[in-house]
Amino acid sequence: MDTFDFNRLLCEVDHSRQKRTQLTTLVIKNPHLIVRLFTKAFEVNDPMSSRACWVLEFMAKERLEYLLPYLDDFIPKLAQFHLDSSVRPIAKICEYLTKSYFSKTENETQKVLKSRHLGAIATVCFDWLITPQKVAAKAYSMTCLYLLGQEINWIHPELKLILEQGYHLGSPAYKARARIILTKLAKESSKVQ
Repeated sequence: MDTFDFNRLLCEVDHSRQKRTQLTTLVIKNPHLIVRLFTKAFEVNDPMSSRACWVLEFMAKERLEYLLPYLDDFIPKLAQFHLDSSVRPIAKICEYLTKSYFSKTENETQKVLKSRHLGAIATVCFDWLITPQKVAAKAYSMTCLYLLGQEINWIHPELKLILEQGYHLGSPAYKARARIILTKLAKESSKVQ
């Protein structure tokens, strides 16, 4: 499949689960296409970048291990994503990565994800949490930061402060996720005392 054909297929991807799943399945069956997907995703000012991000998110859900060889290119570029329709799936990929990393079941993510990656994810998640982003990106960021705070000591106090300060301004969905995270933080704090 040449670049033109791949881009044509990417143009056909829309918000529907069916279209995203079709291209995700094609990429999973043809892993060499992952490079093209990342290349398009990294064209962050092009609206087509968002479509590539949607497919990357579906791929991460199905086969997270396919993304692992690209983490050294992907993670340093997280802060470059700025279109709302790209930030949400990228934040979800970060959530998949952190959940996998902190899983009790040994997995490949735990071997590949390094402290520099975790730090970069924490930085971008804090940025998404304190800047005007859609609620989904903020919710995924809360989950990432809560998990990352289990390994990076300074995160939980900062996360608690930000959630408490922004709670009254948040949407109902923001407040719901913030309540869950604040409850978890309170339980952990009581264990320490």
